[in-house]
Amino acid sequence: MSEEDGQSEPRRAKMSSKEGKPKFKDPLMNVADDSDDGELESLDLDASGKSDLSVSRSSSLIANLSGYDDDDGNSHDMMIVVDDPEKHSGTMESYVTFRITLKTTRSEFDTSEYQVRRRYNDFLWLRQRLEETYLTHLVPPLPEKHTLRRLDRFSPEFLRVRGIALQKFLTRLADHPVLSFDKDFHVFLTAKAWEFQAHKKQATGILGRVSDSIHNLGASYMMKNRIPEFTIMHEYIQAFGEKLGSIDRITQRIVKEEGEFHADLQEWGPIYTLWANSEDLLVNALLTMSKAVETSSLALKELIDATDDHFSQPLKEYILYAESIKAVLRRRDAIQSEYEMTLDELNKRKDEREQLKISDQTYSLGAFLGKDPDEVKQQKQDKLEQQITDLTTKVENLNDKSVVADSDLRADMERWHKNKHKDMRELFVEMADRNVKYYEKCLKNWEDAIRAIQCRDLPTDTCDMKEESKNNKDDVSIKHTESTETDKSESDLS
Repeated sequence: MSEEDGQSEPRRAKMSSKEGKPKFKDPLMNVADDSDDGELESLDLDASGKSDLSVSRSSSLIANLSGYDDDDGNSHDMMIVVDDPEKHSGTMESYVTFRITLKTTRSEFDTSEYQVRRRYNDFLWLRQRLEETYLTHLVPPLPEKHTLRRLDRFSPEFLRVRGIALQKFLTRLADHPVLSFDKDFHVFLTAKAWEFQAHKKQATGILGRVSDSIHNLGASYMMKNRIPEFTIMHEYIQAFGEKLGSIDRITQRIVKEEGEFHADLQEWGPIYTLWANSEDLLVNALLTMSKAVETSSLALKELIDATDDHFSQPLKEYILYAESIKAVLRRRDAIQSEYEMTLDELNKRKDEREQLKISDQTYSLGAFLGKDPDEVKQQKQDKLEQQITDLTTKVENLNDKSVVADSDLRADMERWHKNKHKDMRELFVEMADRNVKYYEKCLKNWEDAIRAIQCRDLPTDTCDMKEESKNNKDDVSIKHTESTETDKSESDLS
């Protein structure tokens, strides 16, 4: 009895040992233990903007942060470049392929360099295969197939942004300690076109993927006791995705308003040029204003484009990352739910076996059919013993699978958390740096315009005298400063 009860929860020690491992740190919910000093620092999206960086008006934020490096020191033995988009037109459809160049030092590859061409659907196939093979590993997201900017999908701008996103996807896979060794990933990077198409036909059908999705979705509701660590993780990802979604919506609204302002500037500048044709005495001032408006308009257009390419797109990637993590958590819940249901079934069969030991089979259906009651009881016992044995083996396998799944997800989330911290830091710093440079450029532009208008309204000799007077004042100030420093040094020596 005691031996059988000991098997009712096989390898429970493995499950309890997980509680001793470091928990996932939740920066948004503020529930992490203060004793976890070894955990990675997280970006607190609710924290007020505090910085110990002293940034001058003319300096670059990126330059001041050049000493900051979050790289974990891993050697990159797979270098991937995605470039050279090429349009293919057919009778049924038109599509674009990208050239993928792989340079590697890994021994499992026959050569050190490969070049292949793949289209977006091939990238989509690769990601689906990786998700099917590695249920609880975090597969990086792909860029969305269509963009909200209504760009032509064959336009150079769209293809440039798409190529950058696809390269980031492959680079993240190449840096992953497990996914980078996947067979499908290697075939994607090295196989010729006809070999790759033949390999793709071995993929799972769409009906199988839909069935798995429905099963995973229902598992979260059927599960009894989710491990608190993963409950915290789910709450964090939910809050993280919502905050990024709010930032993205506000960013799009700001970009829209900046676009309207840019359109106004484009209409505003030519007015001064036309006005100058009828005002002889204001020609120089009006043309200066027109040039200043045009320069400000160009600077604003650069800011809008840079915001979309280097802020909005990476932000959308992490929004998609949040959805990918939710999908992984659902698959992880499905594994735990299956384990719990199998364990419940095992305990139910054991209870039936105990009830059978004290039951009387005289009035059972088998006895009514002429069988010996003891023989009927023995047959039921044998059947239950076989079921218990099979269920015990299944519970052990599912428990092992659950332990491995939790470990894989925990490791991937720690890696993602570190990359997210580094990416978000760079994202916000570059955004601030772009705005600083934009306003500095506009300020200098309008200051130059003021000086130009003032000089042109005065006689040339007067303007030159003002410039010379200004330079003389600067020289006197410098000499006075040097004299003061010399006197101070002599005083110190005495």
